[in-house]
Amino acid sequence: MHRILKYFPSLSKVQIVQFEALFALYSDWNAKINVISRRDIDNLYIHHVLHSLSISQIINFKNNTKILDVGTGGGFPGIPLAILFPNVNFILIDSVGKKVKVSSEISKSLELTNVEIKQLRIEQENEKFDFVVSRAVLPLFDLVKIIKKNISKEQKNTLPNGLITLKGGELAHEILPFKNIAETYEISEFFSDEYFKTKKIVYVPIPVKH
Repeated sequence: MHRILKYFPSLSKVQIVQFEALFALYSDWNAKINVISRRDIDNLYIHHVLHSLSISQIINFKNNTKILDVGTGGGFPGIPLAILFPNVNFILIDSVGKKVKVSSEISKSLELTNVEIKQLRIEQENEKFDFVVSRAVLPLFDLVKIIKKNISKEQKNTLPNGLITLKGGELAHEILPFKNIAETYEISEFFSDEYFKTKKIVYVPIPVKH
């Protein structure tokens, strides 16, 4: 938790309580339904929470922005971002029922009023959003193709509406179809922890204009 405070020193008391509660909640639920590798639960704050929050380093979402988290799993990156941006609306979807149960229960325990969680495949979601976020769900080309229909034309943020996805490793080939428009950010530029050395944020504005 001290890593969160190191990078986000101006959190409110409510936000600090919510972030602090994550470890016990995920440990408890993970023992029943495995959504995080059991070996990895001790690294929850760096590998999952801070990783999710890295998105806030490239954009400060305006109030009432609508965000769709695709393939949220246990609630990443959606739940940490929803704590950080209490005036932004998040819909988290996943096709796996037990993962949806975990993220729903955790969201309820945290009393997050800006989060809705649904068991759904992205193909079934027809609402419009300012941004879609995801964490290593699909190859970039496939993801852009599927979520294009969900991006609103109405702009309210400093970055044009589009996809913000967390990726790791070698991305040159994956980014190739979008090389003229995609922005890639090294998370190690924001957070000094060793874990982020190979981690990146990829932003693709949509509609895609080549």
